[in-house]
Amino acid sequence: MTVLWLEFLLCSAVIVYCGTNLSRYGDVIAEKTGLGRAWIGLILMSGVTSLPELITGISSVAFADAPDIAVGDVMGSCVFNLSLIALMDMLHGPRPIFSRAEHNHNLSAGFGVLLIGFAVLSISAAAGMPSFGRISFSTPIIIGLYALAIRSVFLFQKRQVAQHIGEIAAVLQYGHISTKEASVKYAANALVIVGVAAWLPFIGDRLAEATGLGRSFVGSILIAMTTSLPELVVSISALRIGAADMAIANLLGSNLFNMVILAIDDLAYPGGPLFSAVSQNHVVTGTIAVIMTGIVVVSLMYRLEKKTALRIGWDALALILAYLVNIVLLYRLRAQG
Repeated sequence: MTVLWLEFLLCSAVIVYCGTNLSRYGDVIAEKTGLGRAWIGLILMSGVTSLPELITGISSVAFADAPDIAVGDVMGSCVFNLSLIALMDMLHGPRPIFSRAEHNHNLSAGFGVLLIGFAVLSISAAAGMPSFGRISFSTPIIIGLYALAIRSVFLFQKRQVAQHIGEIAAVLQYGHISTKEASVKYAANALVIVGVAAWLPFIGDRLAEATGLGRSFVGSILIAMTTSLPELVVSISALRIGAADMAIANLLGSNLFNMVILAIDDLAYPGGPLFSAVSQNHVVTGTIAVIMTGIVVVSLMYRLEKKTALRIGWDALALILAYLVNIVLLYRLRAQG
């Protein structure tokens, strides 16, 4: 048991270190390309910080025969990512973090509700869903919705960048770092994260057996927290350099990409449609993720200007409460997988 926990902590430490580097070089690339922090956060940062979920998922279904670890990791990561917004809100200063956030986050949050909601439906109604052999009917739909989301956000962000191109050129911070250097170092840190993430499902499967907590609980809580460490580190680092929009876009974009990971896991799973092979407990986590994303949408629209006496916004408190409810419900359901 001690060796298992040491392996788990070592993987976590490596992911934290590389995730810190990703935020810096991602910001350099955003500046050099002029695409904007929100767009880089949504696409480049979210894609790479979601690499642990991607590699963990493929490793879980293709090699470890642990589909519940894969789905629990994805759904749990979505919930954990949204709870990180509460942490960012506490670190943001006197105003709630959404009070000055860009409007295009609502677009990605809305697509998040669609994608996560459809994934939840696919799991809960798996018995009645048609399939293409061992591939779920839901998989091509999820991929199509993700492509539509990215195109929509790109077109919106393109208009935003065009309106502020002069401002972007006036605030260059990384003149001493070339685009090539930033790209190479970004890729190197991403590769390390890939290698570490491939080992996580094997550790998680052994932890689930040794602790008796069940694969859905371990996947949704422990593995999800570990594979979401890049999002945590990148988000905090982005706040420190004044890139709050990159942090928000990274978290929302990671949740969009997480749903594509479910589709990829389904393609890689040799045992048949993935959604039919996993515990119904994941419906709980997915539903909580939809509720939390709804809170984000409301917050982006309403834009609270003041925090509570605890230096945290009411919307952030609601996100924390939803995350805790998810943990309690999964713990109570652990005997079922």
